Amino acid sequence: MSLPGACRDIRRIHRSRGVTLIELVVAIAVLGIATVSILGVLSALSIRSAETLVRDQAVAIASSYLNEALAKSYGSSGATQRSLFTAVGDYNGLNDNGAYDQRGNAVIGLGQFHVTVGVGPGTLGTVPAADVRRVDVTVSHPSGVAVLVSGYRTLHP
Repeated sequence: MSLPGACRDIRRIHRSRGVTLIELVVAIAVLGIATVSILGVLSALSIRSAETLVRDQAVAIASSYLNEALAKSYGSSGATQRSLFTAVGDYNGLNDNGAYDQRGNAVIGLGQFHVTVGVGPGTLGTVPAADVRRVDVTVSHPSGVAVLVSGYRTLHP
């Protein structure tokens, strides 16, 4: 009597082993849609991550140029070569394609950035206007990222 029950179990196992072609096509379609959705999300995240990296680099470049200019004395020495700048006013009109250090050496990997510096009169609280210079450093990238940082240099620190 136990033999017929065993035969039934074997038949059930034998029938449940395979999948139909329709089930296989549906499973492949569902997996394909899920894969495309996940890849789309990952692609969007990587683009945002790259943009954040470019923005952080632009901020670092702008801050470096600004700190360099603000560390110089008040006024203008008339120097035209960056390595010879001794006063904040010397930086007015500086226009670099790529990021450079104070000695004029290109910073590797930052050649796509464009840096401009403007120095002009500024107002700062009760400090007389003649004693204030505003320094604006703009750094842009072909991806559309643009950063502006500003600072003030006064005649008397």
